[in-house]
Amino acid sequence: MNTNAIDILQQHTLAALSSAPDEARRLFHGRGRRWPGLEHVTVDWLQGVLLVSLFRQPEDDELAALTDMLKQLGESPAWQHSAARALLLQHRYRLDSGVDVLAGEALDEWLVSENGLRFKLDLGKKQNNGLFLDMRYGRQWVQAQAHGKRVLNLFAYTCGFSVAAIAGGAELVVNLDMAKAALSRGRDNHRLNGHDLSRVSFLGHELFKSWGKLKKCGPYELIIIDPPSFQKGSFALTKDYQKILRRLPELLTVDGMVLACVNDPAIGPDFLIEEMAREAPSLRFEQRLDNPPEFADIDADSGLKALVFRQTTADPE
Repeated sequence: MNTNAIDILQQHTLAALSSAPDEARRLFHGRGRRWPGLEHVTVDWLQGVLLVSLFRQPEDDELAALTDMLKQLGESPAWQHSAARALLLQHRYRLDSGVDVLAGEALDEWLVSENGLRFKLDLGKKQNNGLFLDMRYGRQWVQAQAHGKRVLNLFAYTCGFSVAAIAGGAELVVNLDMAKAALSRGRDNHRLNGHDLSRVSFLGHELFKSWGKLKKCGPYELIIIDPPSFQKGSFALTKDYQKILRRLPELLTVDGMVLACVNDPAIGPDFLIEEMAREAPSLRFEQRLDNPPEFADIDADSGLKALVFRQTTADPE
């Protein structure tokens, strides 16, 4: 992260702030590797909060130069025009994912909107704030597909897909996640949007011990699988995803759909396509959803992979 790289980051951020988005958006995606020296930096606009995240520990002089630039940005006309409340620098490489307040005020929670839906975020307390912005098109797709459907949302986290599904007219959504605190935030998100919680279930269980309960609540017309790449003691993507895929046919209706996701840069879409063909051959690959343009990557297969499959009436020959 040399001086030239920091200058580039400043230029991009100032330009984006001069016409700040109306909804939560990524402003700078260094992880797409299009700007040398900034591969571990992202900048998100959270409707009044500018969140700069570092995914690798910089050298002391690099951190000092970056911090100085951001403090200057917090005094700029573009910053004043944006009416922002806080400029935060998050150290994602640290165990505590600590946050430095470089301008404005410290904020623990914050409300944002996406596609007209409201979400509550945590700022400065956790590694992830509660809404993965690269999945914006995935949530829009779910909202468009959900009308009248029974939906199963695996690895539900703070229930962004569930909020989108109920907004789209889903009959029922079953959310499953080991993290009960995340599911509690999911309830908050539904309440923020005035949703009928009698149509939403929150199961704070370990997935691989819950097949019977999930099957009892089904069958489902739509299943969403958006797992972490690795969750200590419970899930390793390349080892455990197959265990989920082979269960899908018994959980789905005929013509039911699956949105299966992978967000590991080292794993391309062929992994899901090939494993689905092996473990659940009655599900046919239909399409890969586009990623939002602000998440452009020099290698499309390194970004988010959100793939749609559909259950057919019989196994392929």
